[in-house]
Amino acid sequence: MLKRIALFLATNLAVILVLSIVLRLLGVDRILDESGAGLNYEALLVLSLVIGFGGAFISLAISKWMAKRSTGAQVIVQPRNEIESWLVGVVNRQARQAGIEPPEVAIYPAPDMNAFATGARRNNALVAVSTGLLQGMPRDEVEAVLAHEISHVANGDMVTLTLVQGVVNTFVIFLSRVVGHVVDRVVLRNESGHGLGYFVSVLVAQVVLGILASVIVMWVSRQREFRADAGSARLNGTQPMVRALARLQRGAPAQLPEQLAAFGISGARGAGLRKLFMSHPPIEERIEALQRG
Repeated sequence: MLKRIALFLATNLAVILVLSIVLRLLGVDRILDESGAGLNYEALLVLSLVIGFGGAFISLAISKWMAKRSTGAQVIVQPRNEIESWLVGVVNRQARQAGIEPPEVAIYPAPDMNAFATGARRNNALVAVSTGLLQGMPRDEVEAVLAHEISHVANGDMVTLTLVQGVVNTFVIFLSRVVGHVVDRVVLRNESGHGLGYFVSVLVAQVVLGILASVIVMWVSRQREFRADAGSARLNGTQPMVRALARLQRGAPAQLPEQLAAFGISGARGAGLRKLFMSHPPIEERIEALQRG
């Protein structure tokens, strides 16, 4: 958890520093600062939208490439053995049931039982499973996990999360600069340009608002997991998914690169306030939701 928060803070600090330098070099700050008295809110909102959604959609566009590179996933182009043939056949069948084009199927080397789906479009996605999942689960449970990932793709969950991330990014960028401007003008009484107080205030506001925004994004991510579990139950039956989740609960915590953590079949574990920053609901809650139907 501490590692996740530290990485989040470092990333946001780096983004705002680079953004501030670029804006100053391009003279955008002069556009946003009307005669030294106030902000051009329309221009700031447009800028925030471009940056907020631009970063989110760039991440989505390269998600398949990044997933393959970061996990070492090897796409099955031509099945080389019975397990690969079975895996491709299951994914293709479930994709037809879900009404989508068959995604690419890949296997990546990892001892933990996990799988993920990613991609910019429903009909051009990637579903990958770990070697640990194939070795540690019976096939009916692997099918349930694959149906969960296919449901993510069919539901358009990658795009949904990207849109939510773009919205919260926009508000974080917009509000942090407004806070910085107020501090600079009202508190520090700087009457021209933007001083050091503005940039420090923007950095602090960016971090605080970014943490609050991540709580929203993680809540949406947890709801996606409940829907994908329900989708697996529709495609493959309830009990195989319940058994698969129970096996995941008994196994080692999932290990995926940070940028893919929200897309795995299971995520980090925690309780209390930590749950607010978890991309996946506790497994016991997912099992209860499935059993309630």
